[in-house]
Amino acid sequence: MDSIGIGELNSKTYFGSQVGEIISQLGELRISVFHDFPYLYDGDLEYEKNYLKVYTKDPRSIVHVVFDNERAIGATTGMPLSLESDEIKEPFQALDFDLDNIYYFGESILLNDYRGRGLGHQFFDIREKQALKYGFEITAFCSVVRPEDHPLKPANYRPNDVFWKKRGYTKQDFSCKMSWLDRNEIEETAKELQFWMKTWK
Repeated sequence: MDSIGIGELNSKTYFGSQVGEIISQLGELRISVFHDFPYLYDGDLEYEKNYLKVYTKDPRSIVHVVFDNERAIGATTGMPLSLESDEIKEPFQALDFDLDNIYYFGESILLNDYRGRGLGHQFFDIREKQALKYGFEITAFCSVVRPEDHPLKPANYRPNDVFWKKRGYTKQDFSCKMSWLDRNEIEETAKELQFWMKTWK
């Protein structure tokens, strides 16, 4: 487990089985951040804690958490794509990608008050370093697709496409669907998630 300082903030990186130490705080942070657009996720902590256990199963998995004192205010995750859910893996398999060559970025989440400090770039640097350390040839992630006229879209909302492109990622022409309960829904519905990829070799 690695620790570094970022101004008045501190961060720790957890690998594999170490992730068990941070699951509860990470689950709470995910629910808080994903409540906002474009996720609109009406989360459940027990579900989150159960889902996050997947990161404990492989030493190549990584969870990097930023703290303000003892409070988790941001985090980013990554693991081999082969560990991901079928919904995430199947589009790659259908296109004959070798899952063992792909490192998958789960999320980068940060509370609003802490944005604009360069943590987004740090989150990518940390995960990419982990992927290259283990010889992965592709890094990938997905982003939720919402209609331009979505009723809960804030007037000042800006997608991260420009940032991702500057990091060398390309939007793919394939996607997946996952279901969750939006905070304005009474039952789960399927959402489209678009894949982005970067090739290293």
